[in-house]
Amino acid sequence: MPRFTIIVPSPGIGGRLSLALDSVLAQSFGDFELIPVCDAPDAPAAEVAAGYAGRDARVTPVHSPPSAGPGAARNAGMRAASGAYLLFLDGDDVLAPGALAALADRLDTTGDVDVLYFEHERTPWWEGEPTSPAAPLLAQAPPGAFAPDRAPEVTCVRLPAWSAAHRREFLAERRIAFPDGHFAELGFGGLVTIAAERVAVLRSVVVRHRLRRQGSRSGRPGAHHFELLDQTDLLLSRAAEQGLSGERAGALFEQLFAQVLRTAAHPRRLTSGRRAFFRRSCRLYRRHRPAGFRRPGGSLGVQHRLLAAGAYTAFRALRGANQVAARAARSLPHPRMLRTRLRYRRQLRRPLDPHLAVYCAYWGRGYACSPAAIHAKARELAPHIRSVFLVEPEHAHTMPEDVDHVVIGSRRYWEVLARATYLINNANFAEGVVKRPGSVHVQTQHGTPLKKMGVDQSTYPVVAAATGSFTRLLGRVDRWDYNLSANRHSTQMWERAFPGSYEALEYGYPRNDVYLTATADDVARVRRELGVPQGATAVLYAPTHRDHQSGFEPGLDLERFCAEAGEDVVVLLRAHYFYDRGHGARSGRIIDVTSHRSSEDVCLAADALITDYSSIMFDYANLDRPIVVYADDWEVYQETRGVYFDLLREPPGPVARTPRELARVFADGSYAGPRSRALRAAFRERFCQFDDGRAAERVVRRVLLGEPPEAIPPVLPLDRRVPAPAAATLVRS
Repeated sequence: MPRFTIIVPSPGIGGRLSLALDSVLAQSFGDFELIPVCDAPDAPAAEVAAGYAGRDARVTPVHSPPSAGPGAARNAGMRAASGAYLLFLDGDDVLAPGALAALADRLDTTGDVDVLYFEHERTPWWEGEPTSPAAPLLAQAPPGAFAPDRAPEVTCVRLPAWSAAHRREFLAERRIAFPDGHFAELGFGGLVTIAAERVAVLRSVVVRHRLRRQGSRSGRPGAHHFELLDQTDLLLSRAAEQGLSGERAGALFEQLFAQVLRTAAHPRRLTSGRRAFFRRSCRLYRRHRPAGFRRPGGSLGVQHRLLAAGAYTAFRALRGANQVAARAARSLPHPRMLRTRLRYRRQLRRPLDPHLAVYCAYWGRGYACSPAAIHAKARELAPHIRSVFLVEPEHAHTMPEDVDHVVIGSRRYWEVLARATYLINNANFAEGVVKRPGSVHVQTQHGTPLKKMGVDQSTYPVVAAATGSFTRLLGRVDRWDYNLSANRHSTQMWERAFPGSYEALEYGYPRNDVYLTATADDVARVRRELGVPQGATAVLYAPTHRDHQSGFEPGLDLERFCAEAGEDVVVLLRAHYFYDRGHGARSGRIIDVTSHRSSEDVCLAADALITDYSSIMFDYANLDRPIVVYADDWEVYQETRGVYFDLLREPPGPVARTPRELARVFADGSYAGPRSRALRAAFRERFCQFDDGRAAERVVRRVLLGEPPEAIPPVLPLDRRVPAPAAATLVRS
């Protein structure tokens, strides 16, 4: 039997689950079992957990349906547990280094106890210093093991389930489990408090709890706050049945009603039924108040008196007096509204147009990427939706003639932004755009993340300075209703980089549909348009942007590369879209395709891809054509930009570190050889999960047509997809 079982429920926490599991597996004390509890076998977290289980026999994933709630997930972990003591770790928390060794040492000193409480750190999700809220409370505990009557204020419901180690046999003998509902943790903690007979404390931090940007489930507005009263009634009734001493019963009563009063006084938690909540709280207060209970002092004591008297009007007045400053702040004009145009503000007073959709790509750079693919599919499947594309003035001439568009900043621009029900973008709309009730914002993204994104960039000074205010970035994230993903890696990284309440749509990237639907004729047409000579091997060279460089630098002598790589090789040069350098010019065997509207067309034309760290590699992999990574400055890029995984260990094909190595893999044909195919197959398995040619259709059906998730076409397995054919035969033996 292992000393510890660590149970890690992870509903919707796939992005940070690996950090939690790593923190457990890195412990110096190794006598434990680790049980990740995942929503479903095919959920993002389950994929992460399965990978760990394959590498470490101590990891045993179990499943609990998300509809059952977090309490049921923890109960599922408890049923599978075999350790002497159980620890509950949220999926985005971590164990402090040496935590398990410290727990084991403390238990060796105290002997078996029902509960060992310990300190934890509350870590702000973004900025600020960690705090240890349990430290003052645990400082009041007697040394060694003690009976709860000696320190009733310590054995309480103020500590969360993940701030204690629970003896498994104690929980089983007393049949203690997490109840259903939003306040499962409160109910569990209360049952443990009532039943425990021998406890101890460890005055060191064991868990580092990362606060979520959205707050806890129990703190969000809604009628579920009445469940707090259900749990309060249940626990105080159980305490009376167990005959708890006056001191313990009084401490439990005070702690529970501190939470009840906090909710009753919080205007945003109870959006309706506040009087009913107060009246029921009053009945419970009168029914369960222990004999001899002394009310606390100060404002909280006044609230106790008003609740006991049922004085709702006076309680509401007290609450109002405490919130005058907050109301005054809210009465000020919203800064975001001050930044919008006068016409936009007037249009916001008009109702949404249920048949209007607005699209934008790359901050107005034209008709491109996934927004263009969704737009095209919407004209086919949802012709009743009027679509308008947003474009900067300098790119307006590139728009297709049959696509309605408006220039960013114009009068009509503000009109359509104010009235559109559907807003679809691969970047973000302007800072002043308001998320109206009833509107639907779709973030399509524009690539799979290798480099750090969003708030994960904050520790990289050069990138952080260019990004600007992360607070404003997150304000834009708060407008998203849906966020598209092409693979589980992206789903998990977007969750970390852009924390928000949006729904992840694992539908694939619509812009990549063409790689599965284009024909040989389409490939031939694009090659003719780009000027690729008949019979040539077209190699697309697409380096990414370097944040530490001020302009575009090819990083490679392309003429020399062509001379050394082979007589039939031509290079299609496509700089990052940040650089407006291309005009379709041709120099020798170099064709500049930077200004070509469609990166998808350029990929179709290419027989092979050379890139460094650009996300184009993930898209191009859908074509199942050779990819070579040219990583001449990988260490510098890692240091200045940050990456999510080691590309050199998990590449999509051969890796070259010097120009000579790069030319050699083409000259000897190894860029398309067996090892290249094997690396690409593994890469495709991981990163081409959902791109099957029907991503745009899924988005249109789900978002614009409102079809339920179960009606959306399923993703075609990878081995049944047929990519667009390459123009050249690349394998040279």
